[in-house]
Amino acid sequence: MGNLAHLVTGRTNIAYLSNFTGSSGFMLILKNKSYLFTDFRYIERAKNTIKKNLTIIDSTKMWKDPETLGKNWKKILKKHQIRKIGIDEDHLSVTQFKKFQKISKIKNRKIRFFNSSGEIEKQREIKSKYEIDLITKSQRINEKTFLLIKKFIQNSAQKQAKITELDIAWKIKEFAHDFGADELSFDPIVAFGKHSSMPHHLPDKTLLEKGDLILIDMGMKYKGYCSDMTRIIFTKPPTKKEKEIYNIVLKAQETAIKNIKAGITGEKADNFARNVIKKANYGDFYGHAGGHGIGLDIHESPSLSENYKNKLKENSIITVEPGIYLEGEFGIRIEDMVLITKSGTKNLTKIKKSL
Repeated sequence: MGNLAHLVTGRTNIAYLSNFTGSSGFMLILKNKSYLFTDFRYIERAKNTIKKNLTIIDSTKMWKDPETLGKNWKKILKKHQIRKIGIDEDHLSVTQFKKFQKISKIKNRKIRFFNSSGEIEKQREIKSKYEIDLITKSQRINEKTFLLIKKFIQNSAQKQAKITELDIAWKIKEFAHDFGADELSFDPIVAFGKHSSMPHHLPDKTLLEKGDLILIDMGMKYKGYCSDMTRIIFTKPPTKKEKEIYNIVLKAQETAIKNIKAGITGEKADNFARNVIKKANYGDFYGHAGGHGIGLDIHESPSLSENYKNKLKENSIITVEPGIYLEGEFGIRIEDMVLITKSGTKNLTKIKKSL
């Protein structure tokens, strides 16, 4: 029958399996052996960072010289009697796949490729204590940054200084650096007033007006691991309608966090919050998933959504982020990160939410 191998081309999956974070490379994973292919720019870096039992193959000339690539690649396939190679279709272009097909042609042996998408992502769902600690540290940096952002907004208001959404987004980057973040998990969402009704508004030069509510969705990366949190800042006491919507979203989120646990599906987890919003007659104004897995990527498995039928696993980390968005008026979203346990959840987010 021959042996089975997996070709890994997604950068995050490569980092997870090997600790290698260069921009150029791929892996071949076998049962008892793994190979990392990378070029001259990253050879020394790889030697200093990769996990043990991993062989580095210098691929500097490989793609420029198909003959050299073919010889090195075929040598490994022959050595391990490989006949089946799993590929991740989500991280492999058609052009790249054709190249791998071409260099895998061996006389008197047929190499069969099959789709193994999602296999590594399933492993990544369950976080080790080390990963949980890094994600928690990332969130602590996120929270320190958020509290300074609130002070920045308050001080600007007291001085009657003009500030824009972009000003705040830039300050988030500055404070994150000061607190030890590697970088941001994603470009922060900063939305004043009516802009908050757009779930993924792109910050612009809109000036903060007295009385505007502010939606801030932000996250940090610490040693490669992401955090994510959304909060609403009111620059004056909320109106009756703002208070009503905020409390509905807060109730929806707290209901979900209270009831989510390992073993239920992502669909059921999503419905805990969604049903609260539907009962309040705002279901039509909540159009996105209720949360997502988080780790080395800001969005990874599992998902809290109406289409996610898989069960949530103990020691995975997810966000819980229901929202209501009233076009032309305002939007409210509240987002925490929680660790899934056998009996429930542990909230990793410490910033207060109550009005």
